[in-house]
Amino acid sequence: MKLVFCGTPAFAVPTLKAVLAAGHEVALAVTQPDRPSGRGMQMVEPPVKVTAREAGIEVVQPEKIKNNLELRARLDTIEPDAIVVVAYGRIIPKWMLDLPRYGNLNLHASLLPKYRGAAPIQWAVAMGETVTGVTTMLLAEGLDTGDMLLQKEMAIGPDRTAQELFPLLAEMGAPVMVETLAGLQAGTITPRKQDDALATLAPILTREDGRMDFARSAAEIYHRWRGFYPWPGAWTMLGGKKLTVHAMKPVEGVAGAEPGEVRVDGVRLLVACGGGTAVEIVELQLEGKKRMAAGDFLRGHAFEAGTRLGE
Repeated sequence: MKLVFCGTPAFAVPTLKAVLAAGHEVALAVTQPDRPSGRGMQMVEPPVKVTAREAGIEVVQPEKIKNNLELRARLDTIEPDAIVVVAYGRIIPKWMLDLPRYGNLNLHASLLPKYRGAAPIQWAVAMGETVTGVTTMLLAEGLDTGDMLLQKEMAIGPDRTAQELFPLLAEMGAPVMVETLAGLQAGTITPRKQDDALATLAPILTREDGRMDFARSAAEIYHRWRGFYPWPGAWTMLGGKKLTVHAMKPVEGVAGAEPGEVRVDGVRLLVACGGGTAVEIVELQLEGKKRMAAGDFLRGHAFEAGTRLGE
């Protein structure tokens, strides 16, 4: 097929490489503009741009696409059989949806209709799911509401973080997109409607999502840390300063303690959670201080009886 590929981050790179390896022609790569990043705020090229350029593919980086007449004219000239969209980060306008005969094909990192939205990997982990996966779908005007084409599942280990899942799902999804293209071309794939009644949302993450609510159970708090690490992470307040938790684990409950109450057991820092559960904070960073093991923190910080985090 003659394709246009829309994608931006590292998650999209395996699919771009896979469609090229399968013999498809990628006539144009559309990615987001270079952005400043890091402490020096140096301009950084999106991974898809780097990969496309290395493969000799023309790259365009429009700031906006909805009413972009130049991009529209370019795509009209190409006449792609399909537009492949993987983590592009822009809503695809109707004129693009209507352009190719096989449609706009999206690789979405969840088992739709669950976790529609911008952060499906993070929310699946944060909600304690034991299975996730990828879905190829036909993009429609709604938010991840289009007809499903193929799906593949992947187990989520009990201690796996979303950060660890990203590259695994990216690699697993790439051949699924290649299989989808082949199936559409051969007429062997029948699009399936999503059951909207089963849909859940995975909205873009905010800093506030990382705030630890100790009224939740230890398992819920731990799942949210796994899903939201490294950003927005898991954080709370201690003495008016932000306390970031870099590592934690659920442990036996702390007798007689209220949610958020700190208990010190030797070099262990325990915090009571909802339902009589507790977490052990293993590694942390107090605002203005360096990251350190909880035992090292306790050697330089004494907690008064009844101290509660989040206050």
